[in-house]
Amino acid sequence: MPVSAPSTPDPRVSDAGPGPERRTFLQVARQPRMIGLLLVFVLAAVLCGRLGAWQIDRAYERAELAAQQEAAEAAAAGPSWLGDLLAPQQSFPGELVGREVRVAGEFEPAGSLLVPGRVLEGHTGYLVLTPFRVSDDGTDGASWADLSGAPVLAVVQGWVETPAAAEALALPEGEVTLTGWLQAGESTSGSAAVVDGQTEQIALSALVNEWGGPIYTGYLVATSGPGSAEDGGVAALPRPTIDGGSGANLQNLFYALQWWVFGGFAVLLWIRLVRDEMAGGRRGGEPTSADTGIAGLPSA
Repeated sequence: MPVSAPSTPDPRVSDAGPGPERRTFLQVARQPRMIGLLLVFVLAAVLCGRLGAWQIDRAYERAELAAQQEAAEAAAAGPSWLGDLLAPQQSFPGELVGREVRVAGEFEPAGSLLVPGRVLEGHTGYLVLTPFRVSDDGTDGASWADLSGAPVLAVVQGWVETPAAAEALALPEGEVTLTGWLQAGESTSGSAAVVDGQTEQIALSALVNEWGGPIYTGYLVATSGPGSAEDGGVAALPRPTIDGGSGANLQNLFYALQWWVFGGFAVLLWIRLVRDEMAGGRRGGEPTSADTGIAGLPSA
């Protein structure tokens, strides 16, 4: 009876059992080495966050200093004639907020109004608002030559705590010269109607119906001249500024953003290291390469 030769195993067929199970993210992350790296990266991220916050503070500090310097330069230059900067019915440019100007004309006390709900040094009171018929804005009338007549400028004389204090104010008759700061007219998002001698907003597009036109799109916060705080009848108002100031310094804002990106990158780098360790090692086994460990670093 013929004896069959022993069969030769096929080298392409492996009899090895299933490989070791892949470790989870949590299992790798809980290793002492990974925890140590996490603490280092978190510390780096916190440091980057603090540096970013410091750059934000610097950005607004530099913007405030720039605004103070601008105000000082404007004050040193002295007042300009209103007509050299703004014509009646012309759109109000934002850069004119807080500019000091001079204008001549006559008060129209019959049109005086109170603007309630205005806060000065923590106290709520009223702005005293009076129409001022302009006779000289420095252009000899050229700025309104094509309009229907002499324009009206809204003048905020100052702040009073009660309506009774405003009633005691006496305005001069005849032509006077005023000096003050320019401010843009307020929007009509709320109530701009005149009720019992009061209006909630200095909305010039609505006040033209009360005072007649033409009218300026900005108003004057009087600093000197008859009827201003210089006379002692009203409290002086601070120099107007654009809401939010002149904005933060963009260079410092960019630096702050860079620091925060670096902080986020430190955390992402740790996550990448954990994932590389997951891919390079098996539970109970060695890394894929005998010479490399985490992200190509030499293994212990």
